[in-house]
Amino acid sequence: MNERAPRPRILIVDDLPGNIKVLAELLKDEYDISMTTNGQDALRLAQNNHPELILLDIVMPGLDGLEVCQRLRADARTRGIPVIFVTGQGDTEEEAQGFSVGAVDYITKPFSSPIVRARVKTHLGLKLAREQIEKSNQEIRHLNDNLVAVLSEQKKANDLLDRANQFIRSTFGRYMSEDVVATILDSPDGLRLGGEKREVTVMMSDLRGFTLLSERRAPEEVVMMLNRYLEIMTEILLDYQGTIIEFMGDGILALFGAPISRPDDPQRAVACGLAMQKAMTRVNAENRRQGLPEFMMGMGLNTGMVVAGNIGSDKRTKYGVVGSAINLTARIESLTVGGQILISDATAKACGPILTIDQSWEVMPKGVGRPVTIHQVSGIGGHHALQLPKPDKITLQPLARTPALLVRVMEGKHAGLSGHLGTLVALAPPLAEILSDLHAERLTNLQIELLDDAGDPLTSPLYAKVLTEDEGDGRQTIHFTSTPPEAEQLFQQWLAAEKGPGSS
Repeated sequence: MNERAPRPRILIVDDLPGNIKVLAELLKDEYDISMTTNGQDALRLAQNNHPELILLDIVMPGLDGLEVCQRLRADARTRGIPVIFVTGQGDTEEEAQGFSVGAVDYITKPFSSPIVRARVKTHLGLKLAREQIEKSNQEIRHLNDNLVAVLSEQKKANDLLDRANQFIRSTFGRYMSEDVVATILDSPDGLRLGGEKREVTVMMSDLRGFTLLSERRAPEEVVMMLNRYLEIMTEILLDYQGTIIEFMGDGILALFGAPISRPDDPQRAVACGLAMQKAMTRVNAENRRQGLPEFMMGMGLNTGMVVAGNIGSDKRTKYGVVGSAINLTARIESLTVGGQILISDATAKACGPILTIDQSWEVMPKGVGRPVTIHQVSGIGGHHALQLPKPDKITLQPLARTPALLVRVMEGKHAGLSGHLGTLVALAPPLAEILSDLHAERLTNLQIELLDDAGDPLTSPLYAKVLTEDEGDGRQTIHFTSTPPEAEQLFQQWLAAEKGPGSS
């Protein structure tokens, strides 16, 4: 009977027991966990117990994480233990300090279970692979002293290297595209910094209203919803051979065409986007089952040239891309409403006549400097044969009592200083018709405040996108992209009042 292999040991260090509990719960099924709340105990446990990996909080009283990491690197007994820092969301200064003292990676709070598990597994895999490769190298050096045994011993070294490569492949394969793993293993330069020009199709997606909701829900619910969404979308992306570059909160950046280029990259990217949109039904069904809110996803696709390669430093490297094609994709994605896929003209031409295009129009994205034609896609033919369900026809309900509005144009992530008074004249969430002197262009992002008779805000701000041009009468149809719960309740009251007493 074979003995069961010992489980890797992980040391969790954080001065907040709640953070330790969350991380331990995520990892306890696969690893042996030890934990402490201070730096001195962390050094003692690392020296005596020799964990395979340490999750280390940076900000702690007394001996902080940076000093602990420095001492670990200075001690021959602990020098080889990889350290992943735990830091606050978006704290780039802490991340830079962490890499400067020898950390191999970082994870941010609040914790995302796919990211925590993937990064832990990745760095444990790299550590084991390095140890196995070093062992192989030692054996190979020994062979040079004994030419008679070179052939047989070389086979043993190759077998060890093959096992190390297989371990890397299975470890990275859960988080990265198989193409990235294959490039790292098969190319002699796979782990060198550098890049190459590639024509790729870039995908960016984002959940509408998730940021506002995350500020109003318990952290555990936010992480649960985000993890469910990312796990389902990751599965689909890898099925369509996409390369996941980044999870940006509730956003996803992915590539089709790098590091491996295929003739059908644009078509496969569009088919993947359609499959992801259809899968939102599955995401929302599970949210409803647990009494959680539903979401809609917007997605932009663009085809163009980028520079792709291993980007970073000796301490931390990841496969990434740069180029104007990325920026244009972000602009296109920002024009979408929930449930919509918009693609550039370059992607449409690359796909050919197999696409179902609902409408096309010309826009002038900020920072691009030239008009761009975009297309709304709802289906693809050929062997993919995917079609989004046709949306129900929405009839706007005119309002007898038209609530007052204050409308501002969004400038990036901030509302402009100049406001325009208007009224809400018809409603059928998430659509509405407003009357104002704004005359905004189609797809303009708006911030809207509902006002009472005294001109004071009734709710937190709403956010919307303009769907129709002003034809001269000041009326424009808008699509709400983020609506606070108190505004949704007001909408229901106003619509019920229009239907009269006894309406359901």
